[in-house]
Amino acid sequence: MQITMAEQFGVQGRGAFYEEVGAIRDVVQNHMLQVMALLTMEIPMDGGPDAIRDEKLRVLSSMRPLSPNEIVRGQFCGYRDVTGVPPDSQVETFAALRLHIDNPRWAGVPFYIRAGKRLPITCTEVTIELKPPSPAVFDANGPGQSNYFRFRLSPDVVTTIGTRTKVPGEPMVGAATALVARHYPRDEMTPYERLLGDALRGDAALFTRGDTVEAAWRVVDPILGDAVPVFEYEPDTWGPPAAGRILAGDDRWHNPTSEEVLP
Repeated sequence: MQITMAEQFGVQGRGAFYEEVGAIRDVVQNHMLQVMALLTMEIPMDGGPDAIRDEKLRVLSSMRPLSPNEIVRGQFCGYRDVTGVPPDSQVETFAALRLHIDNPRWAGVPFYIRAGKRLPITCTEVTIELKPPSPAVFDANGPGQSNYFRFRLSPDVVTTIGTRTKVPGEPMVGAATALVARHYPRDEMTPYERLLGDALRGDAALFTRGDTVEAAWRVVDPILGDAVPVFEYEPDTWGPPAAGRILAGDDRWHNPTSEEVLP
């Protein structure tokens, strides 16, 4: 599973603020770990807010704390020229991480997170790659492609199911096929309007509980500060090339595009 939160813009005059947080504190610890918890938690016992938050806490508590060899930090060229940023800054504007969940359902499954400023596009996207079947149904003697689910969360809401379907003819040859569903919002409330409405009604389901916050900090705490070096990367790229070293086996990064296309 991969979760990517990409932004084309930089820190936009927030240099002094960003020097105090960096990409890990800014979006990884809170936003991205929460998305990961929602995707990997067990089914709540009921629809109540405490049942949902209990399951989020349970899966976050099962996440293994990060080690320095499972993260690459980056800083885009030009960040140190921003007002409020010192010329020797070591704060990351990009982070790539490999995480693990030590429970029976997710044991042995790698999870990858990327977040950064000045990347090629602005979006939040989740890609879930399924294990290939054994034996292979299509392309038994050649390279195949795993089926996948892809959720584009912002700026547009798009769900994609990627599969391999048989090419017409006698040979068992597969072709990549995608089923794409787009959501077209009309008069819907914005996310903050929803949260304010939930707060007025006393519905805490979308609000993070204190013990869940502590569980998320436990995951990232070992790699905060200068635990690992910072690599420079050019704006409008997908971060420093060193980010590839945390990928396991034949895993590769999926780089989101402005349009939903097959990889």
